[in-house]
Amino acid sequence: MPLFMDRHEVPDATPEQVAQAHAADLALEAKHDVQFLTYWFDPDRGRAFCLAKAAAPANMKAVHQEAHGLIPNEIISVSEDNVLRFLGTINDPADNTEGSNSFRVILFTDLEGSTTMLQERGQAAFMVLLTEHDLIIRRALVATDGHEVKHTGDGIMATFDDVGRALECALAIQAGFDARSPSGGAPELRVRIGLAAGEPVDHNDDLFGSSVNLASRICDASEAGHILVSDVVNDLGVEKGFSLNEVESRALKGFAPATRVFELVRGANATVTDAGQAEA
Repeated sequence: MPLFMDRHEVPDATPEQVAQAHAADLALEAKHDVQFLTYWFDPDRGRAFCLAKAAAPANMKAVHQEAHGLIPNEIISVSEDNVLRFLGTINDPADNTEGSNSFRVILFTDLEGSTTMLQERGQAAFMVLLTEHDLIIRRALVATDGHEVKHTGDGIMATFDDVGRALECALAIQAGFDARSPSGGAPELRVRIGLAAGEPVDHNDDLFGSSVNLASRICDASEAGHILVSDVVNDLGVEKGFSLNEVESRALKGFAPATRVFELVRGANATVTDAGQAEA
């Protein structure tokens, strides 16, 4: 789908209000055939900008109108080249109606304690945190050439063509959450990450197969703040200079016997940039 950017004049808005509005947009994007990639807020000028894929500008307008009534003052079509100069690479999802196979690295994230957080804080406050969670992950995906497959409610599934870029992304995600934590305090948001690799079946912009299931189960078996990977990802990652340690084999649902898993060592291969991203 085409890329569009819109502009909202919101002179009295706060960052929290803009985040809530964006969360409301995300809840309705599928209904109007829109995929929001990210947003920016300039509090000094009172302007908010949204970047999204949509069938047409009217679709973006419809989402905003139904979600919160903040109609864009302007919507423009943007080229991928322009976006690349600002954000980095965005990979368009393949519009496949027939199933196809190719080697992919599958990454799953999962937000720790999301159900408890929702019950204790309420929907509005939780959606603000979830929006920030999504932005941290999506910025890392953009910076490492990842492709978001779908949002799982309290996490994101993504794919990569290159193991090194996938591991860089996992490090960048954890670095992003570390950067938002108070100095010396317990982090408010923590995610677990799991990766596996193989040749999943690509059908109707979704992926299926044992490698997808394995990545999901490895993510479930990980602890918040940690990154676990399959043996294939480990072998390829070591070849690229990443440090990984084998941990105790895990009993994963649907996989027998117990599965060998490895933990990506954080800090040994990456430095954090000003944007909170990790670089190999």
